[in-house]
Amino acid sequence: MALSPERITELQLRANDVREGIIRALVAAGSGHSAGPLDMADVFTALYFHIMRHDPANPDWPERDRLLLSCGHITPVRYSAMAYAGYFPVEELLTLRKFGTRLQGHPERVRLPGVETTSGPLGEGLAQGVGMALAAKIDRKPWRVYVVTSDAEHQCGLHWEAMLTGAKFKLDNLINIIDRNVIQIDGSTEDVMPLEPLADKHRAFNWEVFECDGNDIVAFIETVERAQKVTGKPSVIVAHTVPGKDVSYMEGDYTWHGKPPNKEQAEQALRELHEQRERILAHA
Repeated sequence: MALSPERITELQLRANDVREGIIRALVAAGSGHSAGPLDMADVFTALYFHIMRHDPANPDWPERDRLLLSCGHITPVRYSAMAYAGYFPVEELLTLRKFGTRLQGHPERVRLPGVETTSGPLGEGLAQGVGMALAAKIDRKPWRVYVVTSDAEHQCGLHWEAMLTGAKFKLDNLINIIDRNVIQIDGSTEDVMPLEPLADKHRAFNWEVFECDGNDIVAFIETVERAQKVTGKPSVIVAHTVPGKDVSYMEGDYTWHGKPPNKEQAEQALRELHEQRERILAHA
């Protein structure tokens, strides 16, 4: 279904909100990951505000779609999207990584309603998603499972075992979304442990493969809609993203993978995001 210009603007502004929430949370915490959360703001905005069936007032609604965050270190983007979606007050983002907070550095299922799994060690999320998707098939339930994975965690063996299992059971209710930002904590994925040809590897495992610009909300939504129509096999979306998206001094710089901005850097980031908001409105 084509999005109206008004709806596109609304989603773009919401993604801008999510990025602001990420920056405010990280500077308040004094620790955490910056580049990945910022580059996935458009994807999480699309999921929470357009694609998924969910109910912030009833996080355990049995018919909800399941969203698993395998790369738990980018959880500031999930928290920010959840806050703006109404799962908890936006002000609570400032408790990120504080002692006793519900907003742990990696998401914990038992702490925050609406979080489906506890994630920490990389490479586990797709296996968990395969199990949920298989359960939905067995129970003849209509809900879908979306798993967000990093590109670097494809260096983990368990992830590929999950890909085998997902294909074996023809889990067409499962969509894996890869944050293909080409960075990890020590540099480029292609220097540390090359992943290409990533799309062809998925095809060899009998997954339906899609690629898109992960920082284009419309392109991502259209790609998900295509993936939802696939039958007889699971789908993967390789979402090409820019690390640190919309913050000039972070964009494309792998050193921001695992550190937060300081107060002055955060102020600059928020100014740039305000300017981006004005550009969105000017083109509306």
